[in-house]
Amino acid sequence: GQATPAAAAAPAAAPAAPAAAPAAPQAAHAVAPAVVPDIPHESVKLSNIRKTIARRLTESKQNVPHIYLTVDVQLDKLLKLRSELNAGLEARGVKLSVNDMLIKALAAALMEVPSCNVMYTGTELVTFKRADISVAVSTPTGLITPIVAQADTKSLSAIATEIKELAGRAREGKLKPEEYQGGTASLSNMGMYGIKQFEAVINPPQGMIMAIGAGEKRPYVIDDSLQIATVMSATGSFDHRAIDGADGAQLMQAFKRLVENPLGMLA
Repeated sequence: GQATPAAAAAPAAAPAAPAAAPAAPQAAHAVAPAVVPDIPHESVKLSNIRKTIARRLTESKQNVPHIYLTVDVQLDKLLKLRSELNAGLEARGVKLSVNDMLIKALAAALMEVPSCNVMYTGTELVTFKRADISVAVSTPTGLITPIVAQADTKSLSAIATEIKELAGRAREGKLKPEEYQGGTASLSNMGMYGIKQFEAVINPPQGMIMAIGAGEKRPYVIDDSLQIATVMSATGSFDHRAIDGADGAQLMQAFKRLVENPLGMLA
C-alpha cells in the first residue's frame, strides 16, 4: 500500500454509519469553488474516482472521531525470517515483501483483539469473525484498496501471491467491485517513500487502519544495552465511537509482538 486509503474507489460493501445530520455534508458540498489565483497553471476536471476519494475522506474526518496510537517496532527478526523464507520460496517463484508479512501480522492481531475488528453502524457494533485486510494501492487514477480476504488464515506465500496479482490489476483498473469493496480493517505503508511516521484516515465503515512508516537504523535498547536495530513506527487510527483507547492499545501491542517475534505468524 502506498497512501492513506480512507478513499477506496467505492464505498465499502457494508453500510456506512448514517449521518447524524445530513444537511451538514450537503452544505459542505455546496461550497463555491475556490478562486484560482492569476498564476500560470493547468486545470484538470475532477474524475469520478477523485470525487469519490474527496467525498469519502471528508465524510471520514467529519463523522468519525479518530484516535491515534503509535508504537516503535523492531524489524530485525522479521527481516531475517523473510530472507530465509524467500530462499526456500525461490523455486516456486514467490517472493515475500515486508508488507506481506505486516498484512499477516495485522490480521493475526485483529483475531487476538476482536474488539478492534469492528464496524460502527449507528445502531449496532458489528464484530467480524475473520480479518479481511484492505491494502492501499496508488494507481494512475487515484487510490484504491484491494482486499486480502481471510488474511488471518492464509499463508504468507498465499498473501504475497494474491496481493501482487490484486495490485497489478488495480493499477490496470481491472478489479471487480467485490475485490475492493468491504474489508474489516486497512493497512497503508509509506515506508518505501522514507516516511518515518504518519496518521492515516480511516476507511469507513471500517473501525481502524494501520499506518506503516519506514524501517530505519535507530539506537534501540535490547536486553538493557543500547544497540543499533532496524525499527519502524506504526500508527493505528481507530474509530473512537466503536473502539476504546485501551482496546486500541492492546491491538498495537499484539501487532508489535507478532512483528518482533514473527515465527508466531507461522504457527
